[in-house]
Amino acid sequence: MYRPFDLTGKVALVTGGNGGIGLGMAEALAQAGADVVIWGTNEQKNAAAGKKLAAYGRRVASRKMNVANEAEVVEGMEAAVSLMGRVDCVIANAGIGGGAPLTELSTELFRKVHGVNEEGVFWTFREAAKHMQERAKNKDAGGSLIAVASTAGIEGAARNAAYGASKGAVLSMVRALAVELARYGIRANSIAPGWIATDMTQRMQDNAVFAEKVLPRVPMRRWGKPEDFGGIAVYLASDAAAYHTGDTFVIDGGYVIF
Repeated sequence: MYRPFDLTGKVALVTGGNGGIGLGMAEALAQAGADVVIWGTNEQKNAAAGKKLAAYGRRVASRKMNVANEAEVVEGMEAAVSLMGRVDCVIANAGIGGGAPLTELSTELFRKVHGVNEEGVFWTFREAAKHMQERAKNKDAGGSLIAVASTAGIEGAARNAAYGASKGAVLSMVRALAVELARYGIRANSIAPGWIATDMTQRMQDNAVFAEKVLPRVPMRRWGKPEDFGGIAVYLASDAAAYHTGDTFVIDGGYVIF
């Protein structure tokens, strides 16, 4: 029987998994059979997300985490492996915005954005890869690293120098990791969301000018939803994607090609 999308026995870790795109992916992973670990900065949101995921009958754990803190990431990955026994899929989804005109963009804000969006991905993937490589040495090769970047990393977006640069760096990082880690059976891919209705985009969702000028440029004529990312998360975590690495999946309703 062909069941490559069955994630039973696999453990997935999702950073920023307590809301938005991260929770949308975590829900799909749990429904597909995976046990799930979520990291987030808000303990109340972590608890609520954990309760929601547990309803699918899977093992679920959550941890308060600031991915911009290297020591926290190192400790958190060790804890996840110790608690769950293994980690098969890691989705580096945690991210922050930082829109500002270039002439008003402070060094502090630029570094803050990169600390979460770029260094946070680096540390998360580095620690996950250590575990996955160790498993490979014990004849248990495999693993999936998934970075949630943004279409801002491949297109020009005003007032987004810091954010766009951080996401562009992640896209390049993933391609490098795909080549480096393939010998261990570890795959690395990225996802570039377009305009998605989350807390981060709430200001634009409420903006009449945005609705008039930008949404008509989305061929599907709607905001994306967190649940629109469930399918790609399950695919990339599953054995169906065993030979798929180094790719970027643009999920934007057709925005960047229109």
